[in-house]
Amino acid sequence: MSSELRKLSLDDFPEEDSRERLSKEEHRNYETLFGVSPCLLALTQGRRNAHRLFVKEGEASRRASVRQVCEEAHRQGVPIQRVSKNDLNKMCSGGVHQGLCLQASCLGFLTDDKTSKPPRDSSHIPLWLVLDGVQDPMNLGAILRSAYFLGVDRVASSLRNSCPLTPVVSKASSGVMEVMRVYGYDSLTDMLKVKLAQGWQVIGTVGAEAENAHVPVMKCSKFQMTKPTLLLMGGEGEGLSRELRLQCEVMLTIIPRRDLHPGVESLNVSVATGILLHSLLSSRRGGH
Repeated sequence: MSSELRKLSLDDFPEEDSRERLSKEEHRNYETLFGVSPCLLALTQGRRNAHRLFVKEGEASRRASVRQVCEEAHRQGVPIQRVSKNDLNKMCSGGVHQGLCLQASCLGFLTDDKTSKPPRDSSHIPLWLVLDGVQDPMNLGAILRSAYFLGVDRVASSLRNSCPLTPVVSKASSGVMEVMRVYGYDSLTDMLKVKLAQGWQVIGTVGAEAENAHVPVMKCSKFQMTKPTLLLMGGEGEGLSRELRLQCEVMLTIIPRRDLHPGVESLNVSVATGILLHSLLSSRRGGH
């Protein structure tokens, strides 16, 4: 840590002039991130314009993780303002802020889609995760974190009836949303048809008790991923839309290890996604 910043942290970061206010127009273009990882990664990844960092009074001199965020903000010339815990609670609507909030420009889905062909390196078999109507921000954040950790090549989402990329999603993903590009599509069906024409396979997902499937249903543990693949995950409650189910070559299911009580026949979508991704990527040639 620089001597200048060490002095700032020991002095609990001198109060910035809080009279600078965002206009109503600017407020629409900014949102408030909260938590150490989302704030730090938002600053370091450079995908947002940071306006102001808010730090809980007395926090900067006590916690190394908070000092690290403050140092990065200071290095970038982002104003740092001391506020009370109550102020931070209000900024993030009671979220777990860990003593930090960052006012920054919004982050949205990428829509400039380069539906590239599979990479020439035949040793790598790509896997895209396609989300259809996932609406819970906690689920979306958990899915992004698992997808990033397990090595998914792209995450795609419907732009309709789906959760946007909000600060709650960033927090639930432990900041992965700030790192991983997420693509949004007006029509997932059109995108799938393009990828099918390029030689990709489309894999759907169903519950263990699914009936009247129009394609084979297979245990996820039995499926072998041998070609570029799109794994489709449906949203909470309704699952995959009929339009997307019709694009699938096979449906994968996770078999429970016990008799299930009525009403708990399925897994949370984020948990199911993690299990399916791990199963598919482990089956990929070479296991990587």
